[in-house]
Amino acid sequence: MWCPFCHHTDTRVVDSRLTSDGLQIRRRRECGECGARFNTLESPALKAPNVIKSDGSREAFDEDKLRRGMIKALEKRPVETQEVERAIRKLLRQVRMLEEPEISSQQIGDWVANELAGLDQVAYVRFASVYRRFEDVQAFREEIERLEREHPGTIDRRQIPLLDESDDEHSGSA
Repeated sequence: MWCPFCHHTDTRVVDSRLTSDGLQIRRRRECGECGARFNTLESPALKAPNVIKSDGSREAFDEDKLRRGMIKALEKRPVETQEVERAIRKLLRQVRMLEEPEISSQQIGDWVANELAGLDQVAYVRFASVYRRFEDVQAFREEIERLEREHPGTIDRRQIPLLDESDDEHSGSA
């Protein structure tokens, strides 16, 4: 492994430990040239299935794309990084454990939406609005109402309600 500071190719492992989930090995390394220390993560290289897109095209599963989508939906939300990482690892495990060579982007999107619903309702609605291509405000309202019916225990008291209770009284008078 080369040193990220001086690019020397002689680094040695000082310490190795399993991560808390047991899926990776964290290695503490030291450069033989400049003495800098840095960490690396080692994980098994597993073959993920190809993704069948909505237009019928196929592409290799992209872990970074899944991670970026989750992080974008959770941007500026009060969710701890550990919770996000745990959800991403769970999703990656689901994808990698498939015995099929292909999976639909719809299935992956459903899994991501379900994880987000458990983490943060606003992040879920953000993701769902893009993923399900909401066309109008009524689509948002219906999705929020469905979310509140299906995931009532996930309401985070740090968040303001998605729909104000007084909106229910006014929705019939429009």
